[in-house]
Amino acid sequence: MRKALNTAIQLSQVVAAGGKETQPWRVHPRGTSFRFWGHRRVLTDTACKKAAATGEAYRLTDSLGLFLHVTPNGHRSWRMGYWIAKVKKRLVLGSYPEMSLKEAREARDEARRLVAAGTDPAVAKKQRAAAQLLDAVATFKVVAESWLDDQRPRWNGKHAKNVAEALARDLYPYFGSVPIREVTKPMVVQRLKAIEARGAIETAKRHRQRIQEIFAHADALGYDVKDPSDVRKALKPLVKKHWPALTQIEELRRMLLTVEALPSHPVSKLASRFIALTAMRPGVVHALPWTELPADDAPDPQWIIPAERMKLSLERKQQDVYDHVVPLSTQAMEILRTLRVLTGHGPLAFPSSRSMRMPISDSTVSRLYREAGYQGRHVPHGWRSSFSTIMNEIAMVEERPGDRVVIDIMLAHMQEGTEPIYNRAAYMPRRREIAQRWANMLLDGMPPPSALLMLPRR
Repeated sequence: MRKALNTAIQLSQVVAAGGKETQPWRVHPRGTSFRFWGHRRVLTDTACKKAAATGEAYRLTDSLGLFLHVTPNGHRSWRMGYWIAKVKKRLVLGSYPEMSLKEAREARDEARRLVAAGTDPAVAKKQRAAAQLLDAVATFKVVAESWLDDQRPRWNGKHAKNVAEALARDLYPYFGSVPIREVTKPMVVQRLKAIEARGAIETAKRHRQRIQEIFAHADALGYDVKDPSDVRKALKPLVKKHWPALTQIEELRRMLLTVEALPSHPVSKLASRFIALTAMRPGVVHALPWTELPADDAPDPQWIIPAERMKLSLERKQQDVYDHVVPLSTQAMEILRTLRVLTGHGPLAFPSSRSMRMPISDSTVSRLYREAGYQGRHVPHGWRSSFSTIMNEIAMVEERPGDRVVIDIMLAHMQEGTEPIYNRAAYMPRRREIAQRWANMLLDGMPPPSALLMLPRR
């Protein structure tokens, strides 16, 4: 009886002491809040629940450095002591009851594993907190805007503006505010399929490529991301775009006469002729600055288009060896001399009627062709097909197989080998001959450019 009484008294002292280490006990009477394992005493859920405010801070010890810290006002938190690099430190694991006893022990064991590996768990905890904060700030839109800022110096202003507007229209409203680490493949597929559903198949493919580049940018910034853009097989195949084009020289002359007879601004008609003579992409012609053009009296006039304005990869756009040279026929130079009267005092050869600093719209010449009755039969981009078809047919009849390569170079199609790339004057004599012959055939019997200034305007 005396022995049992002494045991009960000593156990009550242990509880009152808040779980301080004592000697092992063989007796385990009911009603205590501790269990004894060999020489260690561990906490129970009951003890944690009953830990109340006493007006002073105290702790209830578990094992292996873990203890429940109770503040004077009763707040309970899990903490553990540990040694790292011969320095004694303390780590706060979490609050009770939000973190249960079982979870606290798991957190303690994980921290002990870090210590065993030579890592300070307190430092690791701060790193995780910083990463979580970055994740909350680093939304898809934030990273995409950072990517755009990096790309703008490599792009022309119009392209950068178009990409920014496309992202704001098609992607940001759907997962722009989502942390970039949480943007998943299903989210990307759902958005791209929605873009496809409105008939914008090429736009969907471009957005997939942009998402891929944005995630590569996030990875370069140090974010732990998984690229969700590998969804090519989920998208519809891109059907090669067909540009309607007339391929008979007589039909092309009739079309030009019909178009130029319509009431319209002479700059639009001159742009149409210049696109036809040079067979360059309409967008490149629309934004043509006077600085790229030769003087009116140049002996061998050439239009040198900087690589950054050509349809090239980002890497090639930054290298002047990829500048494209267009030999200008006498008829093309007549257009430019006429044009200087109208727009030579501004920066652009073909400015908008609303502003001398803005190029004509991409739809300006297209609208002229539609109004002339050529919708579905010929578009501005179709001049490239017209030129290629007619001049290649002539080369075949005259048994000049080498002209095929020359014509492709004139159209700025990338050629194999180094000469066409690194020699801007490659085949220039023959290119000039072909350009002049094309102009002679196309404008045979046509009124001079100056006559377009006298026709009715709109």
